[in-house]
Amino acid sequence: MRTYTVAILGATGAVGTRLMEQLEQSTIPVSSVKLLASKGSAGKTLTFKEEDVVIEEATPEAFDGVDIVLASAGGSVSKRLLPEAVKRGAVCIDNTSAFRMEPDVPLVVPEVNPEQLRHHHGIIANPNCSTIQMVVALKPLAERFGLNQVIVSTYQAASGAGQSALNEFFEQSQAYLDNRRMEANILPTKGDKKHYPLAFNLLPQIDVFEDDGYTHEEWKMIHETKKIMRNDMNDSKLKVTATCVRVPVPISHGESVYVELNNKNATVADVFNALGTGEGIILEDDPSHQVYPQPLNAEGKRDTFVGRIRADKENPGAFNLWVVSDNLLKGAAWNTVEIAERLVAGDLVHVK
Repeated sequence: MRTYTVAILGATGAVGTRLMEQLEQSTIPVSSVKLLASKGSAGKTLTFKEEDVVIEEATPEAFDGVDIVLASAGGSVSKRLLPEAVKRGAVCIDNTSAFRMEPDVPLVVPEVNPEQLRHHHGIIANPNCSTIQMVVALKPLAERFGLNQVIVSTYQAASGAGQSALNEFFEQSQAYLDNRRMEANILPTKGDKKHYPLAFNLLPQIDVFEDDGYTHEEWKMIHETKKIMRNDMNDSKLKVTATCVRVPVPISHGESVYVELNNKNATVADVFNALGTGEGIILEDDPSHQVYPQPLNAEGKRDTFVGRIRADKENPGAFNLWVVSDNLLKGAAWNTVEIAERLVAGDLVHVK
């Protein structure tokens, strides 16, 4: 049986540590693991399968002999280093936005479009966390009824902005409870002019604003959904719009999703049955017993949870869903490792 040398780029970050955990639990036969990070972290150790592994500085030469790269170190790092890894024969799964919209880079959610893995040229992109959980829920509906339109409003956790944002959120929460001034230096986005506290607040801005008034996060959800579902980021037949909001929740994104199906005769029971057989979906939908997906319950789980399934009262063939998933697992680390599992199972760990 073939075994694989796997490198984790960005091993010390919030997603990087979860990549290690998911890799430990995966079906991939790992012969050795390389942990790569910034120069400042080089020489420190982390544990993989009860063995200490020394962190190395992420340089082009560090990818010599590597078969699979799991990357979550920021877009600029991926842009600089992943092509170097590919030159050395590695297949890279990137958890940043660096390559998502490149036409020759597959954008993959294994439950939705695994066939795209056959067309990679060394780099596969992991979609945005908020996009991943939504398309998992949309896939069985698209297959059975056809999709016409999607309108989504997101309730995105603090951890989606990184460990520093999560830490700041906790600090703000304590300051608020202590009747102290809350410091805000990161959210809604570190590179913008103003910053606001997230604790006990809602921020209807994730990433920077585009000229049309949409944020870049909203742009990503719109075009990534089209690319994943239709293999065309500008597909005009699938209408998608998004409003993305950062909420004071540590981990797990929630989404209110309105879908218009092509089949106008579809019923709630039909939608319920379709979602119940969807890969990676767990239905939590029993209003009579107040059962519905919640971020606290989704944390630490790989699945996408769907509930509050309702027919729209005004539009035949339209339905409302509530979708929740751990943004650091299914939205990042697990989706990345799951892609690697599919590559290994399909003997696709090679650069064309």
